[in-house]
Amino acid sequence: MKTDKFRVGLIQLTCSLEPQENLDRTVARIREAAAQGAQVICTQELFRSQYFCREEDARLFDLAETIPGPTTDVLGPLAKELGVVIVASLFEKRATGLYHNTAVIFDADGTQLGIYRKMHIPDDPLFFEKFYFTPGDLGFKAFDTKFGRIATLICWDQWYPEAARLAAMQGANILFYPTAIGWHPAEKAEFGTAQHDAWKTMQRSHAIANGIYVAAVNRVGFEGPAERGLEFWGASFVSDPFGRVLAEASHDQEEILVVECDPAQMEEVRRNWPFFRDRRIDAYGPIVNRFLA
Repeated sequence: MKTDKFRVGLIQLTCSLEPQENLDRTVARIREAAAQGAQVICTQELFRSQYFCREEDARLFDLAETIPGPTTDVLGPLAKELGVVIVASLFEKRATGLYHNTAVIFDADGTQLGIYRKMHIPDDPLFFEKFYFTPGDLGFKAFDTKFGRIATLICWDQWYPEAARLAAMQGANILFYPTAIGWHPAEKAEFGTAQHDAWKTMQRSHAIANGIYVAAVNRVGFEGPAERGLEFWGASFVSDPFGRVLAEASHDQEEILVVECDPAQMEEVRRNWPFFRDRRIDAYGPIVNRFLA
């Protein structure tokens, strides 16, 4: 495990209907984050477009792109120019009729280290992702970068402790969650506070249970028609391995968070709360079953 301190940058933005505009604005914010000292910079989920999964429309597959492709052709050289690691969330066209929700990781020399394909795919009102995305088939992965070993999961993955555990077990210093999550306006008054609290608590629990830094980066803004849109709640944040929130963005403003992470904190937490030592790996076989009743 790399022991040097490193600084992460989270890019929380609104999105327009124009993919090129979203790419240009994200590139500009990556430059700003790097100028503020960020070394590992993560975008929000599917940053090149508004969150199209609010509806099932086959024409929206046109938003997908190959990897390598037009966006990676921009971000790879950008990572090299700035000397930063970039984690970018894209709508991947793997083949005709085969699409994934994918994070691509560039090292600070511009090398594409690999990709992670979202494993858990939701299907909820206004989150119709099963229409668009094939579940990932690469498993849970970690990547060695210039500034440390990182792992990434994507949005709905953040509700699954098994995913966080398997990523952490590969020696990552930090777990990134590019995200697109928000409120149904009709539910916000009654459930909004509890929904956001559950989201934040779940990810802090991954940090605590695994003694790892966790960074969640969400979008902001209202997208879609008034009666069938989503209000994305932002609130991007970084948690330390003890579950303490080091920095948190607002619910409604574009922001860049730059946060220093110290792997020595992981060492301290894991020595005092040795959850990896005390795991009963001899007894967990049934976890691979759907249900046990």
